[in-house]
Amino acid sequence: MVATPEPNYLTPEEYLKLEETSSIKHEYIDGYAYAMAGALDPHVTTAGNLFTLLRSHVRGTGCRVYIADMKARIESLNRYYYPDVMVTCDARDQETPGHKKFPCLIVEVLSNSTEAFDRGDKFADYQQIETLQEYVLINTKRQRIECLRRSAQNIWILQIYTLSDEIFELKSIDFEATIAELYEDVTLESSTAD
Repeated sequence: MVATPEPNYLTPEEYLKLEETSSIKHEYIDGYAYAMAGALDPHVTTAGNLFTLLRSHVRGTGCRVYIADMKARIESLNRYYYPDVMVTCDARDQETPGHKKFPCLIVEVLSNSTEAFDRGDKFADYQQIETLQEYVLINTKRQRIECLRRSAQNIWILQIYTLSDEIFELKSIDFEATIAELYEDVTLESSTAD
């Protein structure tokens, strides 16, 4: 997300109308639209790999997996974000074709320009989604997956997966895959890439 908002205040309805015709995506925070930066090959490939694995996994279950262009709505905070990958198994999300309010899983692929926001304020905002069970951060500088899971006591517990683990789990949708599958064809970024 870019730090400077578009100059005019927008209602949520105005924002949604703008997004329908905009050539670039914007995230929405408290009445202001923020233009989103593009992504590099490792980011796009990693997100695409995960989408492909998850799509095959949820086929026929009633769950839906979305990549990059579907908004997550956090109604209580007046926010719309574009997660890199999102899964919803809630039938109520079929009522809103342009955004989803009840995801069980949200994944962000980290980049230099978004990492601090994805780890900080965005994660704090996502925690307001009552149906969200897992928030996953995927690193593109090294093979590392950080999975934050909501416990029954509403405490977020971190589990880290690395290449030495060989597999990773997404318990919210009873999914398991290898680290190698997730990072297939990914050239890891240098720490200076954006």
